[in-house]
Amino acid sequence: MSSVHLLPVKTAALIFPLLAIVLFLPAAVVTYRRHGVMTSWRTLSFYSFLFYALTAFFMTLIPLPSRVVDVCAKYPQMAQPALTPGNTFGDIWKEAGGEVGFSALVLHNPAVWQATLNVALLVPLGVYLRYHFKRGFLTTAAIGLGVSLFFELTQYTGVWGLYACPYRLADVDDVITNTSGAMLGWWLAGPVTRWLPTLDSIDDGVLARRPVPLGRRVVAFIVDMCLLPFAMLFCTLVFGLFGVGFYTSLLLTLLVYYVLLPWALGGTPGKRLLLLKLVGPEEDARPAPWRLLVRAVVLAIPMIPIAGLMMMAAMLLVVLPGELLFGAARTLLDEPLELIHSLGGLEPVLIAGFLTALASGVLFLVFCVALYRNPDHYGFHELLSGVHNKALPHKRARRTPPQPTPEEETTKLPTE
Repeated sequence: MSSVHLLPVKTAALIFPLLAIVLFLPAAVVTYRRHGVMTSWRTLSFYSFLFYALTAFFMTLIPLPSRVVDVCAKYPQMAQPALTPGNTFGDIWKEAGGEVGFSALVLHNPAVWQATLNVALLVPLGVYLRYHFKRGFLTTAAIGLGVSLFFELTQYTGVWGLYACPYRLADVDDVITNTSGAMLGWWLAGPVTRWLPTLDSIDDGVLARRPVPLGRRVVAFIVDMCLLPFAMLFCTLVFGLFGVGFYTSLLLTLLVYYVLLPWALGGTPGKRLLLLKLVGPEEDARPAPWRLLVRAVVLAIPMIPIAGLMMMAAMLLVVLPGELLFGAARTLLDEPLELIHSLGGLEPVLIAGFLTALASGVLFLVFCVALYRNPDHYGFHELLSGVHNKALPHKRARRTPPQPTPEEETTKLPTE
């Protein structure tokens, strides 16, 4: 394969990690809400689809012309789209030079290979739509048509106005071959996926062993950590109107977020988003406020030191002038001994900060190890408070009608 054909793949490989990180939290939330669990097989299927989608998109764009190139003058033949269906056959005959033979018409014919690549471009899309997204044939054909039209419009508009004129030909035959490729992929996915376990069966097997996956709780915790700063900002502004001090407002915000809201709503906003509910020792019973308070205090012990250190580091970056930071960095690179000597007066503070950071890290590590090693993945905050998570029915569970048990089937009376 030539370097020109490998360039879209390399570009997708460079952008994919960043896009995967950005989309992780939204994808995890949607997956847990729909399926209750985010198994490694479903994760692999989703991210492989994401990489394929990036590669397919870049295949229609790259290589991009240089911005200094006048594309209108260099590619005047691309200005008008090819709207006549079947013109690919004319291109095949033209490339064959009038010769009739397998070599001229197929093997060494660029037009044939171009049409074949257009078909192959959306074959994986049809496979993913049938296996991962469980779409039917007509839906797959419609999605394939929409994706192909998007590709051709992107080319016709010069990447949506990025270039003054198109540098690639928008061809109606490409729409036909791309759509045919998606339908072919859906058809091929039938016999292929019969050898693979369905994603739903894998999800159900994992949920049967552990109804509340640890990853689901971790994602809920991350969501709460993203929402908590905004809640703190809002509550400190509101409490400040009533003359409440800053630190008291922060403490009251934590009490509202981790005690009052779970007591009233059954969980923090992150847990409610992930369809999790906090219950007491008695299953389905709303936990008492004192249990939620114990849970919040124990949970804060390994979390607050780390959050405090991160906040102090952020404040230093904001407060200290940029010139001072750059000067310290240059001194560290040029004369490290001089910088160490200048920091000698701060030795007690540095030692205290280092020991605090070390103790916080060790405490957080012990907390995570104990949480993971517990048979039910209960942390210290859950064991001491008696409050634990219960999974609410996810979307697929609510949509699937309950199956009768064998006992119910045997006791059912026959109908006339």
